[in-house]
Amino acid sequence: MMEYRFDDLALGLKHSFEAVFTREMAEQFAGISGDFNPLHVDREYAASAGFASPVIFGMMTSSLYSTLVGVYLPGKYALLQGIDIDFNSPVFAGDKLIVQGEIVFLSEAYKRLELKATIRKEDRKLVSKAVIRAGFHI
Repeated sequence: MMEYRFDDLALGLKHSFEAVFTREMAEQFAGISGDFNPLHVDREYAASAGFASPVIFGMMTSSLYSTLVGVYLPGKYALLQGIDIDFNSPVFAGDKLIVQGEIVFLSEAYKRLELKATIRKEDRKLVSKAVIRAGFHI
C-alpha cells in the first residue's frame, strides 16, 4: 500500500495495476449488493441477451477505482470524495483488467487531487473511464 502525503504528489504521477474477477466473486457481489438482475447471474438469460456469459456488474468493476485511490494513488491517507464514471464495454469472468490513474489536478489550499482513470481489458478495449476526486484524512 502506498503512503503518499499531499506534498509527495505531482501532476502527471501515474499508477496502474491488474485485476481479474471470477464468477464466484460476482455471486458474492450479487449477495452483498442485492442485485440479482439475470444479466449478471443467469447464463441462459445472458446468452438470450447476446452475451457469451453473465456480465460482471459495472459497479463491481468500478470498485477498482476505489482500490486505485485507497491503495495506490495516493493510498493509505486518501479519502475518496467523488467519482464520475462512463461505462463503455462489458466485462466477463476471467477478463484481465488494467486499471490506470493519473493525477491531473492538485489543490494545495484544500489538499485535494483529481485523477483521470481508465479500466481496460488486456486487449486495450476500454471498459470504463472516470474522473476521481480525493482528499486526505490526515
